[in-house]
Amino acid sequence: MENFPIINMKNLHGDKRASTMEHIKDACENWGFFELVNHGIPHEMMDTVERLTKGHYKKCMEQRFKELVASKALEGVQVEITDMDWESTFFLRHLPVSNISQVPDLDDEYRTIMKEFAVRLEKLAEELLDLLCENLGLEKGYLKKAFYGSKGPNFGTKVSNYPPCPKPELIKGLRPHTDAGGIILLFQDDKVSGLQLLKRDQWVDVPPMKHSIVVNLGDQLEVITNGKYKSVLHRVIAQTDGNRMSLASFYNPGNDAVIYPAPALLEKEAEERKEVYPKFVFDDYMKLYAGLKFQAKEPRFELMKNVEANVTMGPIATA
Repeated sequence: MENFPIINMKNLHGDKRASTMEHIKDACENWGFFELVNHGIPHEMMDTVERLTKGHYKKCMEQRFKELVASKALEGVQVEITDMDWESTFFLRHLPVSNISQVPDLDDEYRTIMKEFAVRLEKLAEELLDLLCENLGLEKGYLKKAFYGSKGPNFGTKVSNYPPCPKPELIKGLRPHTDAGGIILLFQDDKVSGLQLLKRDQWVDVPPMKHSIVVNLGDQLEVITNGKYKSVLHRVIAQTDGNRMSLASFYNPGNDAVIYPAPALLEKEAEERKEVYPKFVFDDYMKLYAGLKFQAKEPRFELMKNVEANVTMGPIATA
């Protein structure tokens, strides 16, 4: 198996830009995942986020998780569990309106650093979308506009911990799925592994690396690129020792954004007579995804074709 793609963003400034852009293009087309170093988010900020996230889990989440495990008798399971995941999570919303001040049990230092971290991640997500536009031959800003809708994008962070699991062969940290949204930026534990993606029918480890940001593409980018870029199945394997931290930040379209293949890409593909992906309102897709997250994505796309006739165009760039 070839090496997992690691992108040094420092190389975008200088004579290595062309080869770095080609590396990003290959990662988007053939992996659906890549890992960023020198991404511009200060290491001290990431260290503080990690320290406070792990401290919050110990103080506020660990006992609740142990009680959940006990209540469902998960310690002694003998058969594979297929309807739940071995994870402890909460969700922070940043855009269009932040909920950080309302989330219970967070101390002020944690709230403050997560707001600052979210601003940095939002900027990085938008920078990455423009790099994708450049590689795709779309005008700068096209993907950001496609996600915008009438109130701007949805942006939030799923804060997860994957505690030590006595039976990782019987219960997944997180079952295989593709992500429904746009572009996902992950700050993961650099010591405890577990994240894997499916490539050519083989599960491949996403390597833990200190101060890196792992990027993966969601279903919406597959639709907008008409399948040129793919969202990829991934999962988390629970470990018997070590608690894995994961902060996955989802930069997604606004609820009323109308998502459809970019016309400029369809023009290029006209002679190939490729199957065209559906057009839909993002919120309609999310309602469908909620019940089908752990199933194949292709039937979701087919189901969205059935509602396509009712979609009216939103305020979106078409060039």
